Amino acid sequence: MRLCARQQQLNALLPLFRTLWHPQPFREARPAWCEHWPALTEELLALDDEAATALNADGHAALVALARHIPEVTALTPLLKLEQRQPPPASGDGERWAWEIPGRKRAQIEAFAAAASSDGQPVLDWCGGKGHLGRLLACQWQVPVRTLEIDAALCRAGEQLARRLGVGQEFIAADALGTDLQAAAGQHAVALHACGELHRRLIRLGAEQGVARFDVAPCCYHLHLGEVYRPLASVSSLPLTADDVRLAVTETVTAGARERRLRDRSMACKLGFAAWRQQLSGDAYRSFKPVPEAWMRGNFGDFMAQVCRREGLEPPVGGDLERFERRGIERQREVFRLSIVRHAFRRALEVWLAGDLAVSLEERGYAAVLGVFCARELTPRNLLISARRD
Repeated sequence: MRLCARQQQLNALLPLFRTLWHPQPFREARPAWCEHWPALTEELLALDDEAATALNADGHAALVALARHIPEVTALTPLLKLEQRQPPPASGDGERWAWEIPGRKRAQIEAFAAAASSDGQPVLDWCGGKGHLGRLLACQWQVPVRTLEIDAALCRAGEQLARRLGVGQEFIAADALGTDLQAAAGQHAVALHACGELHRRLIRLGAEQGVARFDVAPCCYHLHLGEVYRPLASVSSLPLTADDVRLAVTETVTAGARERRLRDRSMACKLGFAAWRQQLSGDAYRSFKPVPEAWMRGNFGDFMAQVCRREGLEPPVGGDLERFERRGIERQREVFRLSIVRHAFRRALEVWLAGDLAVSLEERGYAAVLGVFCARELTPRNLLISARRD
């Protein structure tokens, strides 16, 4: 399917279901859709923990479950089918280039490198950290590589690894948000999981200043965003808040059982506090500042004492403390299940966001492709924008 056609169809379909993916059950005890689809609500709230966990983790399965009650959502399914790049061959260079790289990260880098292709231009490795991707491309493509990274210590470590392998890789310690791209004219820009404005700036400014080729796997679209998303492509017309954009990257596949328990407990504590504050003030839900991880290490009473002190509230005591701890646990269970509806639309929103970037390159004269460079089990941020200017 052509990029522009897919983007226009998502522009048309996603607003039809906005009442499903925009409300946040964390903030609303019962989103309005619960009243419109009571059977769906009842089914979700009756799920056991295993089934709820599975549907929250698998957007496709969540969309299928949602379609039993709202068949119209199946119109999204063909728009989410993207070109699957060939899996990378087994690498024989692991000991030569992959020092210090954890197995999952190494597999992501190798998959990205296999999905990208070179026309022989020098490479700009954008927000490259220690330059692991750039080092592999310098080795495989035999082209000079410049890795740009804000952390000077990572640059120094990367220089040592490049010298050890004997490849032509230069490091530049600089902030990508303030870097001019004139020197990258005619070059091949690559970025593996550069976050938010970092990947948007590379695509926007790189296209303006003559980058010849892009291979970009976006990540964390909501970072450095502001309150709303401002599309790069003229055909992109879906209005999204920062919270809507954040929804696109809430899927994780690497969290272990302990991490999930900590996540659930953290949410229960926050929901218990939100309910207590609402009782004191009589107001609807109001957002509050992020809670330090250290505050979650004690019991619920310790947590409430610290967050209430920060928010200028009296903490609950005695029976109130126990009651609002139970309320937080109950709300966490409800929120986890009702959120399955939002999560059914994560991939569609992410495809729209990546599509906005890819179509913007088409509008600037590039031949662009949006595909998948690895399985979601390796990373759910597996979309790859490849573009070249003839």
